[in-house]
Amino acid sequence: MAFRNDFLWGGAVAAHQLEGGWQEGGKGPSVADVMTAGAHGIPRRITDGVLPGENYPNHEAIDFYHRYKEDIKLFAEMGFKAFRTSIAWTRIFPQGDEEKPNEEGLKFYDDLFDECLKYGIEPVVTLAHFEMPFGLVKKYGGFRSRECIDFFVRYAKVCFERFGHKVKYWMTFNEINNQCNYESTHHLFQDSGLIIGEGDNKEALMYQAAHYELVASALAVAAAHEINPELKVGCMLSMSPLYPKTCKPADVMTQVNAMHKRFWFGEVHAYGKYPAYILKHLERRNIRLDITDDDLAALKAGTVDYVGFSYYASYVVESNEENPAYDYNENRDISNNPYLPKSDWNWTIDPTGIRYALNWVYDHFRLPMFIVENGFGAIDVKEEDGTVNDQYRIDYLAAHIKAMKEAVEYDGVDLLGYTMWSPIDIVSASTGEMKKRYGFIYVDKDNEGNGTLERSPKKSFEWYKNVIATNGEDLQ
Repeated sequence: MAFRNDFLWGGAVAAHQLEGGWQEGGKGPSVADVMTAGAHGIPRRITDGVLPGENYPNHEAIDFYHRYKEDIKLFAEMGFKAFRTSIAWTRIFPQGDEEKPNEEGLKFYDDLFDECLKYGIEPVVTLAHFEMPFGLVKKYGGFRSRECIDFFVRYAKVCFERFGHKVKYWMTFNEINNQCNYESTHHLFQDSGLIIGEGDNKEALMYQAAHYELVASALAVAAAHEINPELKVGCMLSMSPLYPKTCKPADVMTQVNAMHKRFWFGEVHAYGKYPAYILKHLERRNIRLDITDDDLAALKAGTVDYVGFSYYASYVVESNEENPAYDYNENRDISNNPYLPKSDWNWTIDPTGIRYALNWVYDHFRLPMFIVENGFGAIDVKEEDGTVNDQYRIDYLAAHIKAMKEAVEYDGVDLLGYTMWSPIDIVSASTGEMKKRYGFIYVDKDNEGNGTLERSPKKSFEWYKNVIATNGEDLQ
């Protein structure tokens, strides 16, 4: 078989996209709780706190907080070996800067992880998946403040100490590199809790916030290893590989620079130091960061054990004649690949891209890898008999798993597991929609929040069950 015998097949979610119960059990508001519903082409708005009359889809989500036993049982029926989820930071520290954690929040995750382990499902846990306490945003400006390093490390240590005997695989910050597109206030807010004011240098703020997060991540990794040397802590990157538009040398150099700009975060996570190309870029842009000797020592001492990443699509970049340094600007230089089909949300469908991504990450970081997100968002139609024929999802996932298998079998990459996104329909992080569905399990809820929340398997449910049972050998 191509995949190891202990390969971790499963599914991935984020707490804010499925739990709901946003004020229950002592939970405080997170950045996700102040983001309104959007739609395809209509961005979610960020409000100054929770305002009356606004639609905040994450507040109820799919009510996993009360229904997790039902959902975990369905995952077990598919044969899951792993379930990637996140801990909602504000269930543990409601405002983010408390001295002591919230016991009721800790107990919820104790019970959730126990339910997983009951079925032999290994929890894989992200500490910060777009769930920064809104209290830290209001009081400290999010990760524009160095103080947030200590708040995150305190939170991480509590989690490692409480759950370390139940959870082996951890990740620190979800898709930390999304904010490389600093023109997107959506990414800056979700990733770092940054609210951009008039006169702010968004690029400089992004690099400073990212530095504080990288230091916080490294300190957390070191703490985990001290608390329990058996714990494995990884980073989590959004892996959207970029191809040069043509073989024109300038296009190729633009692609090299673009990959640098998207994935330098991984270099710091894996090697504990800044790559020369980013230091040169900061110098050219006259960006001077608050970096101390203690920070540099922490980065070196807290390198990750593995690289987790998401893969959904690839993109194309083209050179700009007026840009001799080939500096990459995502809004200006990126485009879709004309050789590839696209989803309803205009994302390219590129199975070969996941093999390319696995090779690129392994070549650069030489660490075990974990594909912790890969999936197909679509408008699923429930038939009168209750079935959902999502053959398009089966086709997408089968093609990607086949390419993943080739990367293991032919290219020799070291892959720990695959948790597809998302095994059950949840609220979309980018748009707040329910109709952008990824799951093997249909949830009866629409964009306006109407529905019974009843769960029912789709056609892909039985297909993935068979994939897991055959360790990826049978993809029909």
